[in-house]
Amino acid sequence: MSDELTLSPWTGPWPDDDPDATFKAEVADYNRLDPLHTLRGLSAHTGIPVGGLARYVLARFATTGSGGLLELGPAMVERLREPVRRAEEAGTDEARLAAYRELAGMLSWLAFPLDHPDSYP
Repeated sequence: MSDELTLSPWTGPWPDDDPDATFKAEVADYNRLDPLHTLRGLSAHTGIPVGGLARYVLARFATTGSGGLLELGPAMVERLREPVRRAEEAGTDEARLAAYRELAGMLSWLAFPLDHPDSYP
């Protein structure tokens, strides 16, 4: 396996019924930018090679989900996933709205310390 990486712009196309269409649209939008412009400037400022910065950015992005799982814990992730699973199984707008309300309540509870930092010593 080679460590070589070519940064090639990609803007599609993809079929309308592609299950990954939302992600692909986001990839296409970000591909309009040149990330090396920012990385070169940061490299010049910090002395870190562009390749080291690119590896950092990719590793940080790629592990964000894992980091979130570690911070929340598997039980909480399953608890957050369950209303969505039930709503998708039911397949109705009412079930999806109920899931939204349930998730909003859980997220409000999780965010309480962020919204009220003085509540905790």
